[in-house]
Amino acid sequence: MEYTVQKLARLAGVSARTLRYYDEIGLLKPARVNSSGYRIYGPEEVDLLQQIRFYCELGVKLEDVRAILASPEHDALGALRSHREHLLNERRQLDALIRNLERTLAVKEGRGSMTDDQKFEGFKKKMVEDNEAQYGGETRSRYGDEVVEQANAKLLGMTKAQHEEQERLTEELYTTLAEAVRTGDPASEQAQRAAELHKQWLSFYWPTYTKEAHAGVAQMYVDDPRFTAHYDAKQPGTAVFLRDAVRIFTST
Repeated sequence: MEYTVQKLARLAGVSARTLRYYDEIGLLKPARVNSSGYRIYGPEEVDLLQQIRFYCELGVKLEDVRAILASPEHDALGALRSHREHLLNERRQLDALIRNLERTLAVKEGRGSMTDDQKFEGFKKKMVEDNEAQYGGETRSRYGDEVVEQANAKLLGMTKAQHEEQERLTEELYTTLAEAVRTGDPASEQAQRAAELHKQWLSFYWPTYTKEAHAGVAQMYVDDPRFTAHYDAKQPGTAVFLRDAVRIFTST
């Protein structure tokens, strides 16, 4: 079946202006333009628009969507499976939070009780599943399934007191790292303190610590644009600075 811009826009729940923009930037070209000058879209374009919509719903920027779809290594079937897994993860996260909320309501209404650990169970599960969705592939390929499963189990078993300490340590790490970056010297006392805090922070999640793994993670912050964007959000160059500080820290 073929569609004009207006008909495809109504079908997909987007504006006609959006489809024209996708054409202008080369993200979604029509199958042809008819004798009256109308853009005509066929089955392949409909399928492609569905993929674009999936990526957009997952928060992927348009320029990144275009690069993904244009890549000769792009696997449409694999992408659909990935989208499905991501949505299932989101559903599991919501289910865990709903169960947590229902337990809390029951307690408030005098129909049950909750331990302090149970109060945070849903949030910890969400953290694990978020990490799996974003970085699971990389961490499993780098460190193996067993290490990742042990790390997840350690996080899920974290007590309320440990969780509070982890939150405090995270804040101290980012504050110290920001101050160290301003010195410009990854070998400075402040920078090495940041590397030590980073080691302590990793130890909340890792079953065991090694210098080699620590240095490898710091390098990943530079190699992976998602990590780089996270660390460089407030101070550009922070990811590279932390990598260099950790290299010095782990070499001594």
